[in-house]
Amino acid sequence: MAGTRAKAAVAWLASVATDPRACRREWERDPQGMALLPAGKRWDVLVVPADLGYPTLDVLTRLLDRPGPVLADFGDSRMGFFVPPGTAARWIGTGIRGVGEGAWIVVPLPGSTVGAVRWLIPPDGSGTLTDASLLELALHEAAAARGARGGGE
Repeated sequence: MAGTRAKAAVAWLASVATDPRACRREWERDPQGMALLPAGKRWDVLVVPADLGYPTLDVLTRLLDRPGPVLADFGDSRMGFFVPPGTAARWIGTGIRGVGEGAWIVVPLPGSTVGAVRWLIPPDGSGTLTDASLLELALHEAAAARGARGGGE
């Protein structure tokens, strides 16, 4: 990740921390470290099983130049799509968990490739998020394609 963009991404993420400067300092000390950040301020996160999340990300990347940030957990069992705040409170979807106001999420330093959680699409610092309606359509398309291949329940 380019230096200026990485700094902007760190600033954007850290801006929601209780102490943004302390969050940035911690990442500077341990670039492979994680921060526990509150959801619901600048973003919510929709957590999707990876067997649906990866095909959904494929659909999104065909539709958009750059979707919002996306995380994957260690072992690739789940993915987290960053969506506008308030989405988690309104989201209804089987097997998809919304992380919003009052909840926290583990976030690695943008550009870090080691750890329990990693960025598939890191934030760019501009505040770009994935539109929830577009994500819903991509989820439906990915689920339909999976069902057509015989991967459905």
